[in-house]
Amino acid sequence: MKSIEVISLNKSFKVGKEEIEVLKDIDFSVDKGEFLSIMGPSGCGKSTLLYLLGGLDKPTSGSVTINGRELNSLSEKQKSIMKRRELGFVFQFYNLVPNLTVEDNILLPIILDGKPLKKYEQKLKEILDTIEMSHKRKVTPRELSGGQQQRVAIARALVFEPDIILADEPIGNLDSKTGTDIMKLFQKINKDLGKTIVQVTHSEEAAYYGTSILRLRDGEIQIKEEVAS
Repeated sequence: MKSIEVISLNKSFKVGKEEIEVLKDIDFSVDKGEFLSIMGPSGCGKSTLLYLLGGLDKPTSGSVTINGRELNSLSEKQKSIMKRRELGFVFQFYNLVPNLTVEDNILLPIILDGKPLKKYEQKLKEILDTIEMSHKRKVTPRELSGGQQQRVAIARALVFEPDIILADEPIGNLDSKTGTDIMKLFQKINKDLGKTIVQVTHSEEAAYYGTSILRLRDGEIQIKEEVAS
């Protein structure tokens, strides 16, 4: 089963009178349970592609289908619900709320969706165990290291039990040891929880924690390769 299908995807931006093509006729799919790393030099369209997959931006033409539903066919309200419940986002800059505790940051998507928090107590406990942060649940982000903050951001992405996690340079702000720990955590989430993960990365080493690599250059796919397990 396909988690993501991308067909003839194009994205261009107007700069003055000039039209800049960022993505050109992109075609690929991501199987359920796949861990795809999108790689390529700066400016090749990696992050733009990820934002299109997550419905954070609209393509100039072409389509993105998530779990069998084409994003273009959804209303803004339907798209908003999908982004909250079916997609988890992890960014380079952790985007945590500084005055909220670790557990409140993790539960934020639940709060925004108006769901009863009591129903998520067990889920919160499980997620805190997964990211090995149970002992830090009552502290605020300013008391955490960068790696710990990214773990909280990953937990927040997991709390709604989404099928798909989209990560934009998730270890871009971390030292190499912490980055390795975070990649191992993503690998564990992919294998043990069966989540489909798509990450954008500059790091060849980080890319190989996934199951496949999509290489982009000048807005076009060069190759999609499987990673030997």
